[in-house]
Amino acid sequence: MFVNRLAWTTLISLIILVVVGATVRVTGSGLGCPDWPTCWGCLIPPTSVDQIDVDKLDLEKFKRHAIKKGIDPDTITRETVLDSFDPVHTWIEFGNRLTSLPLGISSLLLALFSFTAQRHRVWIILLSWLGLIDVIGNAIMGALVVRSGLQPGIITLHMGLAFLLICMMVSVVFLSRPIGDSANGTKVAPKLKKQLLFLSFIFFAFLFCEGLMGSQLREQTDEFAKVADGLDRDQWADKLGETLIYKVHRSFSWSLLITAGLIFYWVNNKTSLQLREPKLIVAMVVAMMLMGIILAHISVYQVIQVLHVGMTAVLLAVTWHWIMRLYSLHQDGKDC
Repeated sequence: MFVNRLAWTTLISLIILVVVGATVRVTGSGLGCPDWPTCWGCLIPPTSVDQIDVDKLDLEKFKRHAIKKGIDPDTITRETVLDSFDPVHTWIEFGNRLTSLPLGISSLLLALFSFTAQRHRVWIILLSWLGLIDVIGNAIMGALVVRSGLQPGIITLHMGLAFLLICMMVSVVFLSRPIGDSANGTKVAPKLKKQLLFLSFIFFAFLFCEGLMGSQLREQTDEFAKVADGLDRDQWADKLGETLIYKVHRSFSWSLLITAGLIFYWVNNKTSLQLREPKLIVAMVVAMMLMGIILAHISVYQVIQVLHVGMTAVLLAVTWHWIMRLYSLHQDGKDC
């Protein structure tokens, strides 16, 4: 039971961190703390430029970042570095780092206490320790994101590792659930179960790919923001709509709606299952498509961007939990 609570804590902490990370991205606060693990050379970030000791900063690092952005490194001086300080961005990024602490602690405790699991011990131990490795790897990746100057490829990989961790934590939550807290008493014909599982895995694969494409689209939004001086955010949508990644991302969303609709139809018309996941999946897909319409045709609202990313993480968790519940159903060879 304690393992189950730790798994839930880790999962919830991860989803919160994804939302906070999205806030960092859409507000352009990714380099609010230009160094790591300190922030502007301090353990506790400064609130004013007067609190910054430039001698503690690596100016060569700022120059390397400038080269990657196509800026003359000779223009980087102590004065220009101090001019780039923004207390709001600094504390948003520092909040992102603080939010990662509960995830790190809970994932470590989960790995240690996984040996006390009563059921599915081997799988719980394996997934818990792989999850801890994922957390450590993503922390290292976060440092690389800062040191690379927000290099796009690393950011997408950062999100991909978070998606994998969500699936691992959902698996531990399911495997460590209390006895009797499942749908194992329900019977589904083997053929129909295989069809539903196949369709559910297809939906999951579509969702995973769509999430990664969304991350790449946000990377393009970040790049566009750097050169969009004078343009309002409601004018960004037209510009972003011209990009190939946006067109693929938009069209691919229909595959999610179609497969989610088929899952919902089959469950409600061909089985006696009374599970909430298919309804939640359809509802969230529709909500995300509505958000996409707002972002594409009205304005690139920051709050909508954050909600879009957060709902993707929740939908991924719900989908993987649905797949595990469906896989665990008893078979009796009879039609439902």
